[in-house]
Amino acid sequence: MANAREILDRMKSIKDTMKITNAMYMVSSSKLQKARRDLKNTEPYFNMIQDGLAKILDVAPDAGTEFFDERPQRKGRERRKGFLVITADKGLAGAYNHNVIKATEESAAIEAQNMLFIVGQVGRHYFEKKNIPIDINFKYTAQNPTMNRARHISKILVKLFEEEKLDEIYVVYTKMINSMTVEPVTKKLLPLKQEHLEIRNENNYYENVDFMPDAQTVFSNIVPAYVAGFIYGALIESYCSEHNARMMAMETATDAASDMLKQLEVQYNRARQAAITQEITEIIAGAKAQKKKN
Repeated sequence: MANAREILDRMKSIKDTMKITNAMYMVSSSKLQKARRDLKNTEPYFNMIQDGLAKILDVAPDAGTEFFDERPQRKGRERRKGFLVITADKGLAGAYNHNVIKATEESAAIEAQNMLFIVGQVGRHYFEKKNIPIDINFKYTAQNPTMNRARHISKILVKLFEEEKLDEIYVVYTKMINSMTVEPVTKKLLPLKQEHLEIRNENNYYENVDFMPDAQTVFSNIVPAYVAGFIYGALIESYCSEHNARMMAMETATDAASDMLKQLEVQYNRARQAAITQEITEIIAGAKAQKKKN
C-alpha cells in the first residue's frame, strides 16, 4: 500500500486535472451557446434564399437545369464524387472525430476516383497517415465557423461541379439531435433535387415576379449562396456537436476524478491510521523494553 505522502501527491495531481476539465467544460459550453445563437440569427436569410429558388422554379421550371443534371451517362466508377468532411481541430471530444471518419469511409468516399475535402486538423492528419488522397490545398479550420468561410468552400465545390470535374457532391458532418445525442450524417449538396426546394414561408411568395436579366441567370447566381448556407449550417452543427461531445467527455472525466478522490481519501485515512497505529505500537514496545531493563 502507498504511504500517506504518496497518496496526497496523487490527490493533488487529480485535483489539478479537475481544474483543467472544469475549465474546458465551461469554455465549450460558452462556445456552444454562441454558435447556436449565430445559426439561429442566420436561418431566416437562408430560408429566404431557398424560397427564392423555389419561386423561380415555380415560374420558370427550366431554370438552373445544369444544377439538377444527374449525368446518367456516367455510371459506376466513372462517376466522380466529392466529399466535404467536417472534423475537429482538436481531440478530447469523445468519439466525435472517430464517428465522422467512420461515416466517411463507409460512404465509399475513399475510392480512387473520388475527391476528399477535409475541414479540421484531426481528419486531415488521419487520412494523410492512411495515405488516402485528399485535396492538399483545401485547408480550412473547424474553429469559429463563419459565413465567409462557407462561401469560399461553396465557390470551390460549385465550380468543380459546373466544370463537370465532379458529378456529385456530399457533405459529411455531425448533426446534434439533442444535448445527449449526436450522429454523423451524409447529405447530398449537388445535384439539387426539386422536391427539396419548397417555399417555407408563404409570406415570401409573390404572384408576379420579373427576373433581371432572366430567371436562368438569377437562379445560377443564387445557387452558390444556397450551397453556402447549407455548408454554413453543417459547419455550425458540427461545431456545436464537437463542443457538446467535449462537454460530455469533460463531465465524465470530472466525475471519474471525483470517484478516484473519494477512493484515495479512504486509502489516505487507512494509511494515516496504520501509521498512527504503528507509532503507538513502537512507543508501547519501547516502554515495555525500558521497563524490563529497570
